[in-house]
Amino acid sequence: MLLRFVPRVLAGVLVCLAVLLTGCSPTETRASAATPSWAGSMATVQESRLPAEARQTLALIDKGGPFPYARDGVVFGNFEHLLPQHKRGYYHEYTVRTPGSRDRGARRIVTGQGGEFYYTDDHYNSFRAVLR
Repeated sequence: MLLRFVPRVLAGVLVCLAVLLTGCSPTETRASAATPSWAGSMATVQESRLPAEARQTLALIDKGGPFPYARDGVVFGNFEHLLPQHKRGYYHEYTVRTPGSRDRGARRIVTGQGGEFYYTDDHYNSFRAVLR
C-alpha cells in the first residue's frame, strides 16, 4: 500500500523543487514581452505588490502633491548608474515613508520624464521598474 504513494510524493517533491530552482517570486518578475521597453531587463514589480506606503506616494505623485518631505520632487542624479542614462534633471525622487524610521528611511520612488516609475527599498542599491 505504501509503495503506491511513493511515485505521487516523489512527483510532488520534484514539482516543488523545480519551482524553487526557477526563482519564481510573487512580488518580483524579470522583464518580459508585457514589460514596457523603458524597463529594459531590470526586475519589475506590479504597483499592487508595493508596500502600502509606496502606493500612497505614487498617489501623491499622480496628484502633484502636497508631499510630506521637503526633499520630495528633487532631481535624482542617478550617480549609481542603475537606471538608463539621461541628462541631469530627467529623474526626480520621492520619499516612501518607512514606519518606525526617525528619518526618511531607505525607500524611494524615482520618476522619469517619460512616465517611468522605479522603486528602491535599499537607498538606491537596487531598483525595480514599477508596472502600473
